[in-house]
Amino acid sequence: MNLNPFLTGFAVFFLSIPALAGEPFDDKFRQLDELLPTPGANRTASGAPGHAYWQQRADYKLRATLDEKNRAISGAGTVTYHNNSPDTLPYLWVQLDQNMFRADSDNRNIATVPSREAWGAAKAEADGLKFEAMRFSLDSRTFEGGFQLKSVTGPGGQPLRYTVNKTMMRIDLPQPMKPGSSFAFSMAWSFLVPELNVLGRRSGYERFDDFDKNDLFEIAQWYPRMAAYYDAAGWQNKQYLGDGEFTLEFGDYDVELTVPFDHIVASTGELQNADAVLTVTQRERLRQARSAGKPVVIVTQAEAEAAEKSRSGANGATKTWRFKANNVRDFAFASSRKFIWDAQGYKKDGTDVMAMSYYPKEGNPLWEKYSTQAIIHTIEQYNKYSFDYPYPTAISVNGPVGGMEYPMISFNGPRPTKDKKTGEITYSKRTKYGLISVIIHEVGHNYFPMIVNSDERQWTWMDEGINSFVQSMAEQAWEENFPQTRAQPRGIVDYMRGKNQVPVMTNSESLLQRGNNAYAKPATALNILRETVLGRELFDFAFREYARRWKFKRPTPSDFFRTMEDASGTDLDWFWRGWFYTTDAVDVSVDGITEYGISSKNPETEKAWKKAQKALQPTSLTDQRNKATLARRVDAQPELKDFYNQHDDFTVTNKDRNKYAETLATLEPWEKLLLAQGKHLYLVDFSNLGGLVTPLVLEIELKSGKKYVERIPAEVWRYSSKKITKLIVTDEPMVGLLQDPYWETADTDVSNNAWPRRISQSRVELFKLDRGSGDLMKDFNTPLTPKDGAPAPKETP
Repeated sequence: MNLNPFLTGFAVFFLSIPALAGEPFDDKFRQLDELLPTPGANRTASGAPGHAYWQQRADYKLRATLDEKNRAISGAGTVTYHNNSPDTLPYLWVQLDQNMFRADSDNRNIATVPSREAWGAAKAEADGLKFEAMRFSLDSRTFEGGFQLKSVTGPGGQPLRYTVNKTMMRIDLPQPMKPGSSFAFSMAWSFLVPELNVLGRRSGYERFDDFDKNDLFEIAQWYPRMAAYYDAAGWQNKQYLGDGEFTLEFGDYDVELTVPFDHIVASTGELQNADAVLTVTQRERLRQARSAGKPVVIVTQAEAEAAEKSRSGANGATKTWRFKANNVRDFAFASSRKFIWDAQGYKKDGTDVMAMSYYPKEGNPLWEKYSTQAIIHTIEQYNKYSFDYPYPTAISVNGPVGGMEYPMISFNGPRPTKDKKTGEITYSKRTKYGLISVIIHEVGHNYFPMIVNSDERQWTWMDEGINSFVQSMAEQAWEENFPQTRAQPRGIVDYMRGKNQVPVMTNSESLLQRGNNAYAKPATALNILRETVLGRELFDFAFREYARRWKFKRPTPSDFFRTMEDASGTDLDWFWRGWFYTTDAVDVSVDGITEYGISSKNPETEKAWKKAQKALQPTSLTDQRNKATLARRVDAQPELKDFYNQHDDFTVTNKDRNKYAETLATLEPWEKLLLAQGKHLYLVDFSNLGGLVTPLVLEIELKSGKKYVERIPAEVWRYSSKKITKLIVTDEPMVGLLQDPYWETADTDVSNNAWPRRISQSRVELFKLDRGSGDLMKDFNTPLTPKDGAPAPKETP
């Protein structure tokens, strides 16, 4: 359809594509095919496991003894390894993660201490840094950690050839394993348990010398574990340096744990011999807890304190606790006579679980109030967003590990403190919500990666970032205004505007800021994907599809990216590229706004508009002075005035009216309607200063005071990723525009988001300079900058 000339030019102008002359085209929307692995029969282009998908399996029958006096573990057992791959395997790789605690380990040798600048930043803090760094370094040199392998034997007890390479052991098979075959081998070993508060890292013991001379043990990485072998990476035998966690094969576990007679054991799996290790009263309490509406105490604080004082198991008497766990990828346990124990059953849909908490008296009153409740809440919420929790138990243990997850059991740290003045046991708001958060996070890890079994040694973000994202939704469901930790866009902007970044898609051991990079940034990205890019309905469907597709399987990043696109029906390559493969930030600037109107061609309207526009122009200084002082000839001789003196350029003539009538005769009805509506047109210029393309969220304020939000997809940047111009059409004059009004896109500089610009507000602290007497030039000679390399204080707008 042909438009009238005055409309045609207008339409072409607004449909033109912006371009930056002389600059190469930067396609932020190019596909990820160049980065992602080629799909195939194992992993499809849709992100689902293919018809030929396979994964290995390892079943364990283990026994271990805790030597409390010497703080040591001795163990033995049999591993049955199932080769479900299409490959023939000449050898097996086994993880020896305890070897990280050897004095000559890579973890110890590559350890560094804080810089001189950090030590000098503040004396009290520096003294603490020096002490901790020196203590760790010295104790690491003397602690005789690591596995002591006593035997590695095959069928019939024949010794197997093996080679230990730091935290990895290669077992050379007598005969290569054919596809579909199994191989059973046995091992015996021992190791010293490190004191976690000194040598640290996910497992160890806590001593209570100042109180009751008892220890609390949280034991993990305690047996040689099969390394993962899978299609995308082969053997995952990267050395354990301490940051990259674990990737393991699923299997069934039958475990016997021999501990001091008076210890209580919390463990992966289900207890098989309750009659042998629990009292009649404890068994009855457990039965009641199964259907209780609130936690039931199985071992009371009074009972635990009595055990601490009597130490009846310290004389060498022992008990053996037996546990079984099916289809898990690891096994951990905790043991102490200090444990208070409470439990509550939760059953809904496909979940039938006993939620249980174990904690010393030092954890109360905080733990008895919140721990088991937080476990159940976590399962309720994670089930909504993924799948029904499939295991029979879910456990939270309070001990020296600040937060670490294993199948069905997690180690969590926050405790109340004693007031130094009153002696009262109390806890801060930060401690309370810190406990709830860490339990949600660590219990949530049962889903990611204990069931959705991603490779933690390679990609920390796939378990920590995804889990932190779901954690944030569970926290919001706990109570209104729950203190936000991660996943909120405004919380990541300081990191994203900084220089000390690496892409999220960086190997676990190379992350510069683990918390920001692997937890907060991917969690924030998923929040933005859910709230701003896809919307909750599309996102939640796609996310559940990912969780269910890869339940008890091992996804890679490409499987996650492809599934989210496949199930949502949305091309998100631009999103993955920007948020996960670059260190670009979101920073959209509103550069300017120009108002346009559609010419109605009605001379009465248009000339009145032009007259009003001219009236808005300032009168020049020359004209102002001439009007006040200059005598005009026509004023002195009025006979010189004619028609043009009585009418200005804005007078409507019959010629104007006739031309307008001719124009109206040629217009179609829809064109007449467009002219009659009197829309207000605005060209808004945007710059992408941060480099990361993002949807535009525009809050438009009209003259009447009305505000509304327009949401524009990120594809608005597809032709030019640096500068664009957008047409905004309103029914009445626009008086203001604000990009990202709810801080939902993680924009790193909100000062350029508004038009007209808004004044930034801050505070200046008043202080007096310490003027030395007799030194009148002190203020000029002393620079007002931080000393000793400490960073300058930052003002938050």
